[in-house]
Amino acid sequence: MATKLLIVQPYLNIKGGVERVILEIARHYDAPVYTLEYNKNGTFPEYKNVDVKIIGKDIPLSDMLPYRASQGLRYGYNFYNLELKEDYDVINAHISPSEWIRHKNAKVLWYCHTPPREVYDLYKTRMQTRSYKERFLYATMAKAYKIIAGKVVRQIEDIATNSNTTKTRIKKYFNRDATVINPGIDYNKFYNESDSKYFLYNSRIVVNKRQEYVITAFKKFLSTRKNRDYKLVLAGMLSKDPEHIAYYEKLKKMSKGYPVTFITNMSDNTLRSLYANSTATLFAAINEDFGYVPLEGMASSKPVIAVNEGGPTETIMNEKTGFLINSPEEMADKMKYLVEHKNFSESMGKEGRKHVSKNYSWEEFFRKFDAELKKVKTG
Repeated sequence: MATKLLIVQPYLNIKGGVERVILEIARHYDAPVYTLEYNKNGTFPEYKNVDVKIIGKDIPLSDMLPYRASQGLRYGYNFYNLELKEDYDVINAHISPSEWIRHKNAKVLWYCHTPPREVYDLYKTRMQTRSYKERFLYATMAKAYKIIAGKVVRQIEDIATNSNTTKTRIKKYFNRDATVINPGIDYNKFYNESDSKYFLYNSRIVVNKRQEYVITAFKKFLSTRKNRDYKLVLAGMLSKDPEHIAYYEKLKKMSKGYPVTFITNMSDNTLRSLYANSTATLFAAINEDFGYVPLEGMASSKPVIAVNEGGPTETIMNEKTGFLINSPEEMADKMKYLVEHKNFSESMGKEGRKHVSKNYSWEEFFRKFDAELKKVKTG
């Protein structure tokens, strides 16, 4: 008998790796998705064929708080107090605090994309951008989160995750083990068309994606006169969050006078075309949990130059499908190397395509995911 699955997720309003994984799971199990925020025009259009159920209550006076604080309070309150009436075998939670649904519901498999980084490993980094009043508020909320999460996560029946990087965080912050199940990628939708002399970094425009790292590397790359006909394209989702908008404005100011193009909130077809015509894919996120961008670059038969930390260290074969680098200067050097060694660049791209098609299929994902569901279901 097929597993009756219910999915819970705080939001479906952007096109990101998390939303892609949830979409594939929902389609595979014909499962409804319970969420507090759903923007049909902001996320993947395929969600129109998924049973998306809008839930949640507003918290009185919460809109007086800063945007992210108000959002976090509403998410936590609703999932902690939600008692599902629908029949199910397993609840599949995703982004935190959706796993708090375990407080009033059993049989939960948490596919943890990452423990919330603003509370844990990026706490100090994010606090540096906030005012003194905001720091006090966020410090209080982070402390409350840790107390509740510590209690709830101990009760969760099973935890799966996207990478060994995230598995290590789960062990460190929650003292729980997790089964690593790498997400798949629809690699046949990606293709290689040409080299139109630009480097591409596709990622949500937020501080932890560290676009300024790539801009710094590109400026150094341009210092060689013969490279000055190359461009940098920064593509990605940009939300209405004031912190994200402020970071976007900082990046534009930093790029002024240089051949840097920003493309935000583009369609999937536009994104795949950007990959297909790039020289190489760049990636600079801070200790990324998993990272779809390097996989998408490799699926497009493009070499990838990524920071030597987090998920890319697990998905990129250094000097075979891409380069793992440790500074903007080193990133610039590898950009120069690929430009000067076209045959090597092409060969590296082909190896990347082979690597992705062999190791990151949805078939393999669901083989492992089914096993975790069975453990929770039969418990």
